[in-house]
Amino acid sequence: MNFNLTAEQKMIRDMVRDFAEKNIKPVAAQYDEEKRFPFENLKKMAKLGLMGMNIPGEYGGSEVGVVAYSLAMTEIGRACASHAVTTSVTNMVAEVIHEFGTEEMKRRHIPKLCNGEYPAGSFAITEPHTGSDAANIETTAVLDGAHYVLNGRKTMITSGEHAGVTIAWAVTDKRAKKGKGISAFVIERGTPGFTVGRAEEKMGHRASSLNELIFDNCRIPKECLLGREGEGFTIAMMELDGGRIGIGSLAVGIGFAAIDFAAQYVKEREAFGQPLSKFEAIQWMVADSYTELEAAQLLVLRAAFLKENGLQFTKEASMAKLFATETARRVAIRAVQMLGGYGYTTDYPVERYLRDVIGTTLYEGTSEVQRIVVAREILRH
Repeated sequence: MNFNLTAEQKMIRDMVRDFAEKNIKPVAAQYDEEKRFPFENLKKMAKLGLMGMNIPGEYGGSEVGVVAYSLAMTEIGRACASHAVTTSVTNMVAEVIHEFGTEEMKRRHIPKLCNGEYPAGSFAITEPHTGSDAANIETTAVLDGAHYVLNGRKTMITSGEHAGVTIAWAVTDKRAKKGKGISAFVIERGTPGFTVGRAEEKMGHRASSLNELIFDNCRIPKECLLGREGEGFTIAMMELDGGRIGIGSLAVGIGFAAIDFAAQYVKEREAFGQPLSKFEAIQWMVADSYTELEAAQLLVLRAAFLKENGLQFTKEASMAKLFATETARRVAIRAVQMLGGYGYTTDYPVERYLRDVIGTTLYEGTSEVQRIVVAREILRH
């Protein structure tokens, strides 16, 4: 078993780390405070090939592989979780269109996602009354001649107000078994009947947007159907597996950022006549944090490797996402504790890391949902 990265993977990791240090990290706190969507940086990241990392070059992607994507997401997450979650979802949207879209659909939308013409993409499945129960959505799509007519509401949609294109899920067959009559549609920004509602006020990830989306007799050509009618729920579950790799990678990045800062702080801060780093309690926090984060990253990279090689990775992605996000949350709490009262203030970034990392335990399926998936996959086999 070879744990060494390829030369290309190392180059991509280092390139993204350098970009994040110079362009993202310096503005992260300000953008968080101002709740400012990072248009400029996202455009630069698109030019670096970070918005279509698993998309073939013919559609404008960089096609560097899932392992490189995971490494890149970790480095972006180290600098700013908001940049990272927007990047993750945009990559997901490009991938789902590439995998299930028609050739015309691919040519129309994927290059704009990859080159930054679309600031972001959005993935609209969650509804006000259904969080984790995605098979129970109520938004409908009724075929009327050459068009589908959509009616319903989505909520908590990442990049909803900034997305150039949205993948939306709706019920096309009310008589089908739960989850079987759902279809997916590709909808462009500005389509009549498709409006953006209120933006959520969030604890963390405040430089990314989270919006309500409203479909009010929204007429779209039937060519906007993604895949086949009734395939939507299967498409969503397949793409969420990949999305869990992105969010797990991002969580690892936040965790490393938190403990890196705290470890440097305790070497410089003194108490009782010596640096805090001399105290055994602090040393154990440092040792546990780095050990657990390294283990989490290995789980995430294993899932990325399996996906990259076309192997089954549902269980491994959920294991990785569960362990990485819960580990990063524990580490961020330790980092706050290591700074003491200062860790609770906005003068230092660890409070932002803690706010941001909590979101990773919720995105792309909560930790409880990941446990359900893991148990189901184990018991089924």
